[in-house]
Amino acid sequence: MKKILLSLSLSLPLFLAAQLNTPKIALHNWATGLTRPVWLASAGDDRLFVVQQGGIVKIIADSMQVLPTPFLNITSEVNSNGNEQGLLSIAFDPGYADNGFFYAYYINGPGSGTSRISRFHVSTDPNVADPTSETVLYTWPQPYTNHNGGCLQFGPDGYLYCGFGDGGSEGDPDGNGQNMANVLSCMIRIDISEHNSTYVIPPDNPWVATTDTLPEIWASGLRNPWRYSFDRLTGDLWIGDVGQSAWEEVDFWPAGDNSGPNFGWSCREGLVANPGGSPPGCGPASSYVSPVAVFNHTSEAWCAIIGGYVYRGASFPHLYGKYIFTDYCAGDFLTFGENYALDTLLTST
Repeated sequence: MKKILLSLSLSLPLFLAAQLNTPKIALHNWATGLTRPVWLASAGDDRLFVVQQGGIVKIIADSMQVLPTPFLNITSEVNSNGNEQGLLSIAFDPGYADNGFFYAYYINGPGSGTSRISRFHVSTDPNVADPTSETVLYTWPQPYTNHNGGCLQFGPDGYLYCGFGDGGSEGDPDGNGQNMANVLSCMIRIDISEHNSTYVIPPDNPWVATTDTLPEIWASGLRNPWRYSFDRLTGDLWIGDVGQSAWEEVDFWPAGDNSGPNFGWSCREGLVANPGGSPPGCGPASSYVSPVAVFNHTSEAWCAIIGGYVYRGASFPHLYGKYIFTDYCAGDFLTFGENYALDTLLTST
């Protein structure tokens, strides 16, 4: 991974300002000296919090101003030996300005390790967290070292969401994709607002009263939802779900619908039946939520989609309301907007 953080800016000639032409972006250095940065978070102020996979979070106070003292250092607890292991994201409590709480997802323990969701507290110094304040809220053992998911986000409902991959290896050998008895291949939704040593199941979770399904599960059928986000205006959910050998996909789910979407893995990949072979018991295509966009490994050279955000800023009106995302291999930046139209903002060539 590159050790440099890039910012995005428009490169739009003035004569196009009032036209419908696709805007273009350019990449500019924003910070250097970082080691395997995998996530950016905001605490609601002007600082950017950079999550480094090895277990350190640093603060960028302004362009090229990386504070020398880490905000958080939990390298002694983090297993980052595998390419997809490590400290993978943090999320600040909706009431962070008053309570100082934030949450981290990381892999703990040797070998394949265990996924851990923990709460931490900032110290008396607003730029330094207290690593000893950790309260472990949720754990799940990992069977392999890849497909760990690892994205934490607070939804518009105030609940904490966490996406888990299918547990790893290749082709979902353990059959986790459609197994509702564990959280692998699922997205969970929990209420942590009491700020104690546990969590509460939201009463409108889809399987809260089902005996054979874990009640914290909110969605299923995800292979590796590495990055996802909520539209801060509408509350809609956009997921970049990493594919297996043929297709990358963008999934969408509307705000307020807690009916329990099943996005199809490992019965389906993209818009088709799993090219690697579907497991027994798969239903028809109509049983699953189809992606709103797919990208081919062969013709488009995509290999691992990185989900993005719907732009709701005021600076670049041509991007307003569009979902901006990219891929780890192809390196193209795309927008997904009205009428499901795809535009290319930047190509890797």
